[in-house]
Amino acid sequence: MQIVEKLKLTTKHQGLHDMSSKIESLVAQKGPSVGLCTVFIRHTSASLTIQENADPSARRDLEAWLNRLVPENDPLYTHTTEGPDDMPSHIKAILTQTCLSIPIMNGKLVLGQWQGIYLWEHRTSPHRREVVVHMR
Repeated sequence: MQIVEKLKLTTKHQGLHDMSSKIESLVAQKGPSVGLCTVFIRHTSASLTIQENADPSARRDLEAWLNRLVPENDPLYTHTTEGPDDMPSHIKAILTQTCLSIPIMNGKLVLGQWQGIYLWEHRTSPHRREVVVHMR
């Protein structure tokens, strides 16, 4: 049995956006009792990560660190058609992940107690994002 679902998400700003409950709900409603859940984002300027879900300061620190590592307005960038966050968003996406694999056991994702699934928006303006969830 294989299930594929598309999730449409709107981000309002740059940063980590918790989508754990949406994925967990899909697994509970349609997923197998034992298997694998693959989550894939169909974009080159956003990514996915599993990260701490308890203390928001961890997410803020990660966002600040990545922005410091890949700054906007670098004079070496030539791909700037869509603004100063255009090329940095692509670099951030290759440094992070576009696909996650999470085991399913007893009809639930096998995430750690303090783990959540996040869409990491690298653009500063709102965007509509599509995430594909594949369960088998």
